Amino acid sequence: MTDRIHQFLADRRPQTPCLVIDLAVIEENYRELERRLPLARIYYAVKANPAPEIIAKLAELGSCFDVASRGEIDLCLAAGVPGARLSFGNTIKKQADIAYAYEKGVRLFAFDSDGELDKLAAAAPGAAVFCRILTDGKGADWPLSRKFGCGASMAAALLLRAKERGLDPCGISFHVGSQQTALEAWDKAVGDAAKLFRRLRDDGIDLRMLNLGGGFPTRYRTDVPATEACADAVMKAVTRHFGNDLPDMIVEPGRALAGAAGVIQAEVVLISRKDYADRKRWVYLDIGKFGGLAETMDEAIKYPIVSEREGGETGPVVIAGPSCDSADILYENSDYKLPLDLKVGDKVAILGTGAYTSTYSSVGFNGFAPLQTYCI
Repeated sequence: MTDRIHQFLADRRPQTPCLVIDLAVIEENYRELERRLPLARIYYAVKANPAPEIIAKLAELGSCFDVASRGEIDLCLAAGVPGARLSFGNTIKKQADIAYAYEKGVRLFAFDSDGELDKLAAAAPGAAVFCRILTDGKGADWPLSRKFGCGASMAAALLLRAKERGLDPCGISFHVGSQQTALEAWDKAVGDAAKLFRRLRDDGIDLRMLNLGGGFPTRYRTDVPATEACADAVMKAVTRHFGNDLPDMIVEPGRALAGAAGVIQAEVVLISRKDYADRKRWVYLDIGKFGGLAETMDEAIKYPIVSEREGGETGPVVIAGPSCDSADILYENSDYKLPLDLKVGDKVAILGTGAYTSTYSSVGFNGFAPLQTYCI
């Protein structure tokens, strides 16, 4: 909770639930990553938080952008970002959307399958394409394995085929998993990519770009490696596996830039027990999984939650959302505690919620409005 957010909530008293983003924190995080990884170009993952104010701020700082849809492309274009600073990083795209991106000047595209390659060859002739390879996602709180990427042998074959189809096979990408806390994850992934660089060089293709994806973590309830440590792990991995022949590098941070910049203010709607003898209280908030806290699924991302009554005695709670769905339980097994004198109508702050919250908010499940966002 920054002083600016605290003051905004005190002065404006907005209706809850709401998300407040401190743009100064996003700028600070961007500049820190830029300092720690000066050889890499930063492509902000728009899906983390596509608020126009965030896009405008990062565009002003010189960021490039990783986009996943036509809508995200339009957001960036509206902020004055040229298509040349966009990477269409989703490996599952409609051919019409590829054509639209190409028309708007996008020339960098991801793929991981024959079907996607066919669409790119038809709709984005001559474009630079990079192939995403599989990772196991070990060490990540929110793994991204299986759905995206392909095996190394298949990636090599696809890049050779891309050249045959008139595309520019420029590189390899991977993602070690969102909220990655195991620094060694980058070494294994970079090593796999370096092998592909050497293999394809023997086949007549000189790859030049390594897309390191995202994965840099933000702090929630426990300490995580700092940006400096993650950047150091990345550079050690790249120099170890590529030596002096370093490729062009891209990173795609989302959570690392926006996560710590946001706070959700919510209201306690109900406090109850399932039995008079039950020591554990159920605390229901006016936001839940369907209101933007989807990453509490399986209690994967554990947001710090603080109330206005901090300092007194606390007791164990189950924290749930307001909707008429039994899946809308945020935390039941993760040892959350809230003040014993917590009351209905009290406000709580859910910290570290700047990324992957507003974009996960439903358009109106049970009639609840989407999560309101304020950027200050």
